[in-house]
Amino acid sequence: MDTTQKEGMKRGEFLRSLGLSTSTLMAFYCMGTTLSSCGSGSDDPEPTPGGGTSTGITGTTTGSVNFSIDLTKATDIKASGGFRVIGDTIVAHTTAGSYVALSKTCTHEGFTIGFRAGENDFLCTNHGSQFSTTGAVKNGPATTALKVYKTALSADGNTLTITA
Repeated sequence: MDTTQKEGMKRGEFLRSLGLSTSTLMAFYCMGTTLSSCGSGSDDPEPTPGGGTSTGITGTTTGSVNFSIDLTKATDIKASGGFRVIGDTIVAHTTAGSYVALSKTCTHEGFTIGFRAGENDFLCTNHGSQFSTTGAVKNGPATTALKVYKTALSADGNTLTITA
């Protein structure tokens, strides 16, 4: 009779059990050391997929931005409140139902921003800068607006095109 019970432990729980502080963990990441999960039940998000038809993205996503998104494959963006960082941009489906594409880089110190569906705005979690869906600064320390890209939704609602 096997009385052992297999228990899963998340990466953060394991590292905390070793007594590693948050600052120690950040030092590992800043030095470029990668820690990998021991198991398939990780809560870590998948990396943002690159371009290509398998991800539903075709075209140029960095530099001179000009790409299309197949929304039948990119269901995370198609859902209201959804967003994804793609190349140099962050594409979001606002709570008002429109699509916006802005520079992903906070104008304060260059960190990547995220979309907050509840507030219908963009936030840089590093220093708290907030931007509206038009790219305007709502709250500093950033003082410069984000670059806005043009978005065009196809008539059938299945393809979103982003251009500079």
